[in-house]
Amino acid sequence: MGSDAGVSTTTAALAAHGLSKRFKKKVALDAVDLAVPRGSVTALVGPNGAGKTTLIRVCMAFERPNSGRVEVDGVDPWKHRSDALKRVGYVPQTPAVYRGLSVEDQLALARSLHHGFDVAYARRRLEQLGIPLDQRADTLSGGQAAQLGLAVALGTRAKVLLLDEPLANLDPLARREFIQVLLDAVKSDGSTALLSSHIVTDVEDACDRLVILGGGKVRLDCPLEEARRGHRLTAADSPPAGATAVGSFLSKDGKDVMTLWRLAPDDTAGAEPGQESEAASLEDVVLGYLAAGRGTAGLQLN
Repeated sequence: MGSDAGVSTTTAALAAHGLSKRFKKKVALDAVDLAVPRGSVTALVGPNGAGKTTLIRVCMAFERPNSGRVEVDGVDPWKHRSDALKRVGYVPQTPAVYRGLSVEDQLALARSLHHGFDVAYARRRLEQLGIPLDQRADTLSGGQAAQLGLAVALGTRAKVLLLDEPLANLDPLARREFIQVLLDAVKSDGSTALLSSHIVTDVEDACDRLVILGGGKVRLDCPLEEARRGHRLTAADSPPAGATAVGSFLSKDGKDVMTLWRLAPDDTAGAEPGQESEAASLEDVVLGYLAAGRGTAGLQLN
């Protein structure tokens, strides 16, 4: 289930090849290979400091890699920056809005900065959510400001959407509305989205592919359903037949050590959890691979 799991980098909307980035002594990205399929919504999941923001900033040509390269819709942003950025819609964690401007003024500013910006499209997205166009940005709720940032990104009609933890500060209803607008746009426009988060439950209903990033390395890259079907969880050292241990972590109540197991490819289609194991949730899968990345596959309770 590596980063080459069924996706050719020649047909990927977003691709990384041996991508590494260091900040002094800290390694943010370590030889990352990645291929995000066109038309997909990919969850980029990992803890804070895993390298998610750095990866997105390299794709935006905000950070220069120490080695390796990326391609956005087939274009290297460091060789052809203006061409690459025309293909990207970017939504940061903190909405990039000017507090003293109205919503309509924000759209007008975006049109002046982005050739071909579709004001009518962005306006329609906001009106669907009941966000007044004459309202000042500094009076918007957190969810409304996030929707404005998304509307601006969508108005560029970019082929690739890069979203850097946009759900982190939103309440549950605002998260649901944000995701729904994103999914509608991807479906109707045929675009591709990379949605970053450190909380898997925020993005699992929105995405069809999962990339787990930990310690600057890709720990898992596969379709979401494959991640669910291809793993089992046990509370004891009794693996399902033919399975390989991934990593161990504490149960939610802190009383047991849970071990995540990767099933053999032939066992994923029809395998049912038995008495010794249970189906792994997506959160379990993420915890198992992050634990493996920290070298805690042998975690034990005293």
